[in-house]
Amino acid sequence: MLPLVENDSWLWPVAEKIERRHEDYLRTRSWIEQGWGSLYDFASAYQYFGLHYEADTDEWVFREWLPHARHVFLIGDFNAWDLTSHALHRIEDGVWEIRMKAKDVPGLGHRTRYKMYVHDCNGRWAMRMPAYTFYAVQDPESKDFQAEVWMPGPEEAFCWGDAEAAFKAPDFSKQTPLIYEAHVGMAQEKEGVGTYAEFTANVLPRIKKAGYDVLQLMGIAEHPYYGSFGYHVSNFFAPSSRFGTPDDLKALIREAHRMGISVVMDVVHAHFVENENEGLNRLDGSDDLYSYGGEAGTHPCWGSRMFNFSRDEVRRFLLSNLRYWMEEFHFDGFRFDGVTAMIYFHRGYVDYFGSYQNYFGDKVDCNALIYLSLANDLVAAMRPGVHLSIAEEVSGMPGMTASTASGGIGFDYRLAMGIPDYWIKLLKERKDEDWVMAELWSTVNDRLAAVPQIAYAESHDQALVGDQTLAFRLMGAEMYTNMSVLCPSAVVDRGMALHKMIRLFTLFVGAEGGGYLNFMGNEFGHPEWIDFPRQENGWSYRYARRQWHLRDDPMLKYRFLAEFDRAMVGLAKEIGLRQQGFAYRLLLDEEGKTLAFDIGERYVFVFNWHPSRSVPDYVVPVRRRGKYRLVLDSDSAGFGGFGRQAKPEGGTFFFTQGDGLSIYNINRAAQVFALLPEGD
Repeated sequence: MLPLVENDSWLWPVAEKIERRHEDYLRTRSWIEQGWGSLYDFASAYQYFGLHYEADTDEWVFREWLPHARHVFLIGDFNAWDLTSHALHRIEDGVWEIRMKAKDVPGLGHRTRYKMYVHDCNGRWAMRMPAYTFYAVQDPESKDFQAEVWMPGPEEAFCWGDAEAAFKAPDFSKQTPLIYEAHVGMAQEKEGVGTYAEFTANVLPRIKKAGYDVLQLMGIAEHPYYGSFGYHVSNFFAPSSRFGTPDDLKALIREAHRMGISVVMDVVHAHFVENENEGLNRLDGSDDLYSYGGEAGTHPCWGSRMFNFSRDEVRRFLLSNLRYWMEEFHFDGFRFDGVTAMIYFHRGYVDYFGSYQNYFGDKVDCNALIYLSLANDLVAAMRPGVHLSIAEEVSGMPGMTASTASGGIGFDYRLAMGIPDYWIKLLKERKDEDWVMAELWSTVNDRLAAVPQIAYAESHDQALVGDQTLAFRLMGAEMYTNMSVLCPSAVVDRGMALHKMIRLFTLFVGAEGGGYLNFMGNEFGHPEWIDFPRQENGWSYRYARRQWHLRDDPMLKYRFLAEFDRAMVGLAKEIGLRQQGFAYRLLLDEEGKTLAFDIGERYVFVFNWHPSRSVPDYVVPVRRRGKYRLVLDSDSAGFGGFGRQAKPEGGTFFFTQGDGLSIYNINRAAQVFALLPEGD
């Protein structure tokens, strides 16, 4: 019996199906290793396909997989866009090729633009982007995308340097990944599209100062529509040119590594944009080249094309894509978007999850699970011990974070997508005094111990138009009028207090054994949503940016939220959250709306969610007697609170009386106490 099944009796009734799935994975991996030597070598398609210069023969060679095409030509600046002067010929397995002596194409080199001219199986002629496009640029006049050679000379070529070679990625088997989710284009203060270089200069230092040790970058692979947030990818091997050049992206990652920050890419391997001019759709005219054919090949809500994971060529394309980003750009791992849509033919649009039988029926795309298992094997082999592989998976498919050897899919973490949903539901539907402590605890703490998760109170999803950030839900329009330190506001006071408490609770209850994520700007309660330039807003960039000056202005309250977030992240590092195990509940007081728990040997957390009741001499049961020091107080004046906890000289200490710790239990505040060593 596979370890995954042996360790979970709930899986015993479906053991045979899991065994069969695992055997299919092993059979596929064995076929790859027998034919290619290793999974790593199999994932080398980007070195074979596309346009490359071969120095040993002084030739340019271009290859493309177009099994149903009738004729294929390479066109571009080098031949004045002559449609038929440079014909490819079919070689084998549906691959087309052209070899050109460098002396015969003197115009082909760095910054040369090119495309394919394809006569497809339906008799249509069209200019198409190669599947293996390594840099795509948009023509300022026609707005069409074109492939562009990126091959600077020796003097201009990017160099990773000694600092990159010396980078030691954090070992996330021993420490909690603290992830800062960001979008390069919208990370700038200006009303426009930010660049890789601006992000490197202006935003990376903020992330470092805030204490986060992982940067998760969104929207990196090229996409024709900026408003898709990067989720409708057209060119999977091309870093988006709207932010700068490939070398600019490499420089960003190099600087992050110099700061000790790992960099994870938000990768979209579920689907691709349906646009035929820019992307993979019907590249040779057929409906099932990279996607499933017919209805199964189109996502019912996203309007994009779903990858056909049963095809070896598609698996190789996607695995090569992962190797490319890790090898060429030094990404340290991936957050896989849309995993639920990948692994079910119903794409997750059902409401019957909960029975294990539903995870193994005919609606499951087992080929997608095989691909994900291979992908995680590859990522782990390329960054042994320090990689990050995160699944955005909402259904709770068993085994997602179990090793592939044990019968699982091999992710390191899954996103705890239910936590932000719970906070939103709570804030929308209930008054503060109606919050149920038992429900709050069980919901945020609800997970299997063997399933590491990335907890978060809000991500980019809650920052987009159509939704609201926690800060805006809590404070609304008063964020525009009463965030000055000179303007008292009961609404802002409540909002800031709960904003701090929600995030602290999510981190220390939801992320033990896993990790924590924050979307850029949310740490200081950014007041505005993200709205992309579109016709309805006059193509404005006003809301497609981050207003860092709000955080930096000493006369505004945003800085208090930012300072608390930094203290909270610092405490997680000080505690060594990954090594401490799960939070142990000490107290659940429904009437007083108070929850208390401890973490590890030393730290006691007390959350008083009551809207008005503060209690002096409140006794919290503790498991260890002694002298405690207050190490974090969300009500501190330095965090925008009222400073109600006394601050005597020499520090704020509390002593146990019997098996209880007597404290001043302040309403709408969280306090963290550390047990001091004997003698202190």
